Amino acid sequence: MPVGRFLLCLHSHMPYVLSHGVSPHGTDWINESAAECYLPLLHALDRLHHEGIRPRWTINMTPILAEQLEDPSFKTGFEEYCQQKIDIALSDAKRFEREGPLWMQGLAGFWQRFYTKALVQFKHQWGRSIIEGFRFFQDQGCIEVITSGATHGYQPLLGTDESCRAQVRLGVQTYEKHFGRKPRGIWLPECAYRPRYAWKSPVEPNAVAWERMGTDEILEQEGLEYFFVDSHMIRGGQPLGTYAANFPQLAEMFARSSRYFSPPEEFRSEYEHYLLPTGTTAFARDPQTTVKVWSGEAGYPGDEYYLEFHKQLYPGRLRYWRISQEKSDLGKKQPYDPYNAFERIQDHAADLVNVLKGTLAHYKGLADRTGTLVAMYDTELFGHWWWEGPEFLYELTKRLHADGEIEMVSGGDMMDTEPAKHLINLPEGSWGEGGYHYIWINEENSWTWAKLYPIERKMRQMARDYADGPAKEVVTQAAREMLLAESSDWQFLISTFAAKDYAEIRFQDHIDRFDRLAEIADRVHTGAVMTEEETAFLLECQQKDAPFAELDLSLWLPDAAKLNAQ
Repeated sequence: MPVGRFLLCLHSHMPYVLSHGVSPHGTDWINESAAECYLPLLHALDRLHHEGIRPRWTINMTPILAEQLEDPSFKTGFEEYCQQKIDIALSDAKRFEREGPLWMQGLAGFWQRFYTKALVQFKHQWGRSIIEGFRFFQDQGCIEVITSGATHGYQPLLGTDESCRAQVRLGVQTYEKHFGRKPRGIWLPECAYRPRYAWKSPVEPNAVAWERMGTDEILEQEGLEYFFVDSHMIRGGQPLGTYAANFPQLAEMFARSSRYFSPPEEFRSEYEHYLLPTGTTAFARDPQTTVKVWSGEAGYPGDEYYLEFHKQLYPGRLRYWRISQEKSDLGKKQPYDPYNAFERIQDHAADLVNVLKGTLAHYKGLADRTGTLVAMYDTELFGHWWWEGPEFLYELTKRLHADGEIEMVSGGDMMDTEPAKHLINLPEGSWGEGGYHYIWINEENSWTWAKLYPIERKMRQMARDYADGPAKEVVTQAAREMLLAESSDWQFLISTFAAKDYAEIRFQDHIDRFDRLAEIADRVHTGAVMTEEETAFLLECQQKDAPFAELDLSLWLPDAAKLNAQ
């Protein structure tokens, strides 16, 4: 009998970066992730599949990422990106042959082979469809793919129930389009959950509290069986940190939600999964293994022999150095040696297998039952931030399979074989800093919510009044602009200063486009004909922001109104 179960969940997401005319650098993000993360993961799965190993990873592909990966402009752009990297590597190699050092010439050849392999895999193995690759491995029983909010909207802070529901409902619809089946699980954006309670806008001084649906109620309506949260939410503990002092509006929100939640008297563990009153199941992240795999300081990715992320050779931006012992001094970085790096992978995979076994055995001794360890990570950790990460996952899976003491499971596997045995309520929170909403609403980014809430209410009105009239096409594009504005990435990038200017420009651009489209829709609905300039503006928006081609405006109808309309 196994000592326990291991559920690896990878969260794959990218905000919409195919928009034209705002900032071109965003497309590098998706090209880098495709080359460094998604294709190497498919390669790892391909090898495991041929070796008869089913890792049963749970992989989330957010709908907005899937839409981009299937967009013809991405496919063409990615092929050009790979060829550009090949050309850069060839140019670097010639330069190093002339000028030295010769070790860099060898690494230039390494990069040339890497991007050539990526290009061949993309074009010939997967037929220019990364999504088709993940669909294949799901159909083969190797993995389970789950969905997410359509554009990664932060559920607890969206301004209307209709917006919350539309994010989830469109997420389900988009998943069905790309994967040919209904999803069983969902990755809640930022693992953010809100129970039902009398919610009040935190940025509108005259707002009145009103009864909001709980996140799990929305999931149950859409037929979703399970989701993931951070461990402090399962345990019922209060969020950490000083969010109240930094942004007092959050203190009021937390106090309001806390009236509807009492900390549990019974012991709860992140190695169990729990049933909510709506019938959905919550899994919680294991804190013990997170640091080992995630941390660049205390974890595996910080090993001195792994590839250094931050030091690049300009202008081509290929990387030739390892992390080295002097981690903070880029001038003291040593040459990267792929062979030494991949030897370290063996040691780290073996170490994590022992950690998993020890953690699960300890829980089995305490609880007298078999537990499930849930490891949750951003997919982009593996390959982009930690170059050797995909190979680490491959080696880890092989060792778990050979060891036999830990059962590898997906979320759906648990629904089928180990349904939750305990009923609980969850508090409000996320997996962000402090466990609450501070990263997504604070002094730096609260203005985004003040602009977003009015357009969400306007969208609800237009979906009800304009959906079947002459303004339908205009309103549909306005809905796309609002969905893109709802992405939690903009608040995150503003809050962390990672790409603050870019995020502010992108967010404001979608708001401005929505406002103008709404003005046009108001006029057209009353019988006016669009001017030539307005028609050109609509076409530009449709070409620039083009995900969700089959977008249905009934997504934003209240349920009762939707039933009456059918």
